[in-house]
Amino acid sequence: MVGQQVVTINDMENEKLQEFLARIDRGEKIEADDWMPDDYRSQLIKLISMHGISEIMGALPEKEWVPKAPSLRRKLAIMAKVQDEMGHGQLLLRVAEDLLAPLGKTREDILNDLFTGKLKFHNVFHMEAPTWADAGVIGWLVDGAAIITQTMSLDTSYAPYSRALHRICAEEKFHAQHGESIVLALAEGTAEQRQMLQDAVNRWWPALLMFFGPPEDENISSNQRLNIRYQIRSQTNEELRQEFFNKYVPRIFHLGLTLPDETIHYNEQEGKWYYQQPDWESFKQIVKGNGPCSKERLQLRKVSYEEAKWVREALLGKTREIV
Repeated sequence: MVGQQVVTINDMENEKLQEFLARIDRGEKIEADDWMPDDYRSQLIKLISMHGISEIMGALPEKEWVPKAPSLRRKLAIMAKVQDEMGHGQLLLRVAEDLLAPLGKTREDILNDLFTGKLKFHNVFHMEAPTWADAGVIGWLVDGAAIITQTMSLDTSYAPYSRALHRICAEEKFHAQHGESIVLALAEGTAEQRQMLQDAVNRWWPALLMFFGPPEDENISSNQRLNIRYQIRSQTNEELRQEFFNKYVPRIFHLGLTLPDETIHYNEQEGKWYYQQPDWESFKQIVKGNGPCSKERLQLRKVSYEEAKWVREALLGKTREIV
């Protein structure tokens, strides 16, 4: 009898799964309160939480340049960009929170996972930004890479994420233009400014290669395969990296800049860029929290979160004991 019940439950779950797959194959969108497979929910939570946290952590390298921007106009622009990035993070964490609710978890759990090292943030935001040129390269190339990744998911099967991405991508385009404006000003500037820009490109190139994740062998990783089947994403890591090369490598060369890779070239017959692989072991260490600025950035986020606790409590109607 128990065995019969298990078979029946399994059959019901399989029927739900097939119906779910048929829905996304028809182009229907999944809402937060719709039935979804556990692994679909799990993949979305992992992706959206990491995206949201990376938006917040990504504001920190540029935040360092708010008081040091070379003019009032540049200061206002980078302040607005930092504000946008924090807003993107909040928007995405609300999307993730709806997915966590049935599991009895909240946004607090996402932040706690960040502080304990369980939740990773994007490799590029562990890096140093020692000059004003770094602020330009972040806006132009890092945000440019982010736009390519996020545009891929605009038509994702999960409707709340799709809606959030449409808003985020529209604002990210302005961020990329902000970065490009800084880069062009430096490229047209003095020899010292051009060298500062070249140094920043050299410094960020390995991190930009790592941005999209390791390349796949003939067997795409199980996570990528699952996300593609569920139509959470539509391209592999390497396809995204090739798209980035197509868009930005010619522009970098057009500015008279070079790349720290003498092997990079485009094969016309194959329609593919060949390039020197970055140190993927280094990538693993960076995302584990062992990057150049990992500990400082994480500590800053933690302190800010703790100091703002009273604001969250006030908004939730909680009272604090006056000592």
